[in-house]
Amino acid sequence: MAERGHPIDPGVEIGHVHLKVADLDRALGFYCGVLGFELQQRLGDEAAFVSAGGYHHHIGLNTWYSKDAEPLPPRSTGLFHFAIRYPSRAALADALRRLSEAGIGLEGASDHGVSEALYLSDPDGNGIELYWDRPRERWPRDRQGTVEMVTEPLDLRGLLAELDR
Repeated sequence: MAERGHPIDPGVEIGHVHLKVADLDRALGFYCGVLGFELQQRLGDEAAFVSAGGYHHHIGLNTWYSKDAEPLPPRSTGLFHFAIRYPSRAALADALRRLSEAGIGLEGASDHGVSEALYLSDPDGNGIELYWDRPRERWPRDRQGTVEMVTEPLDLRGLLAELDR
């Protein structure tokens, strides 16, 4: 077991994810066409960089080692999923609407107490969590103040009702 050192700086964030994909156009159709990310740069059929809000890239997509490749089998090592955090419950509801309109099914939907999350895979089989965080003061805690995450079913109808408010 690794020895615990000093905690990492609390300002550290995960900046972007880079995914190997089999077909760049198909991946862009999903990330830009369905989820709504904006294309920032494309390098032919080899790579593309997409983001929200004009950032240089939140997601890199490339075919450098994966053009026309098959997805990894489910029982293999690698990335389980990456998460995209939405700024509000209404923004997550919009993501659910986009997925539904595109005919993309969910693999799961959970209320974790601290957050609400949608789980799915992209066209290359990469796992994705779409979620929003509740305000910290609403996170469930035990008597000692430790966060107590849960996994309960997410009310999808209630989530979509956010779009009518």
